Amino acid sequence: MANQFREAMKRMAQQMRTAGGGSGGGSGGGSSGGGPGRAAAALASSVTALAGAAVLGYGALHSMYTVQGGHRAVVYNRLVGMKEHISGEGLNFNIPWFERPIIYDVRTRPVSLQTLTGSRDLQMVTIAIRVLHKPDPSKLVWIYRHLGTNYDERVLPSVINECAKAVVARYNASELLTKRELVSKEISNELKRRAGYFNILLEDVSITHLAFSPEYAKAVEAKQVAQQDAERAKYIVLGAQQEKKTIITKARGEAESATLIGTAVKKNPGFMKLRRIDAARDIADIVANSGNKVYLNADSLLLNLLGDADSKFEKGVELKRKGFWK
Repeated sequence: MANQFREAMKRMAQQMRTAGGGSGGGSGGGSSGGGPGRAAAALASSVTALAGAAVLGYGALHSMYTVQGGHRAVVYNRLVGMKEHISGEGLNFNIPWFERPIIYDVRTRPVSLQTLTGSRDLQMVTIAIRVLHKPDPSKLVWIYRHLGTNYDERVLPSVINECAKAVVARYNASELLTKRELVSKEISNELKRRAGYFNILLEDVSITHLAFSPEYAKAVEAKQVAQQDAERAKYIVLGAQQEKKTIITKARGEAESATLIGTAVKKNPGFMKLRRIDAARDIADIVANSGNKVYLNADSLLLNLLGDADSKFEKGVELKRKGFWK
């Protein structure tokens, strides 16, 4: 194109010089009729050449287009309308002025939407959904005819909003937390079904945010606190019951121990001697290790193991056995 334009300019300049020389010679020789006609013819020829070069340049510039990676192109023809052929990546050709390519990005793109809706138990819920979408590459002609290039702005906001509200209304507020995976799956299935009507492919649908009203959040927190208090009270009751059982068991053990000791004393008075010896040994250890001075007698400290305390005790046991004193 540049070479043709350059040649056209050279040809026009040469013709202008030729016309100027002819005009000068004619005036010097007394002939004045042919100079202006040749100049006008040269100018017209130059303009024609320049216009032809411009047309060729425009045609060369607009007869090809490049489709980048991850894109597709559909072609609009001024005579027949939309062509059914979809151009792939790389260099493609079209008829200048008669055809115009429309480039579509067929890579996956995200769109997010947050909406306020109500649950089945009439609790207000704020839910945010993120969708990864792309157009169906084989349906780009239909998409351009019915939706245009901004198909996602026309379709996805209303579809996402409607599907999210329809699914959330099937669950209670508590179920939205405990069954979040199931809720997300139902929203994804509903969105894919609705988006399929518009030839839009959804690769992923996820719930990015789920929040309840401040009143409901406070009620849930109060319920959890009450449940924790109830569990704590239940454990306190269980602890008291266990302590009661422990006391009863200990009392029974002490009663049985006293019974066994009484039986042993009745059957063998020497048992008390053994207990007195054990008690005297413990008391002697305490007195020996203490730095205080003790002024009590040996009978008071149970240290009189050689006196007549045992004989008195044995006599008392014998009298009790015979029934002289109760």
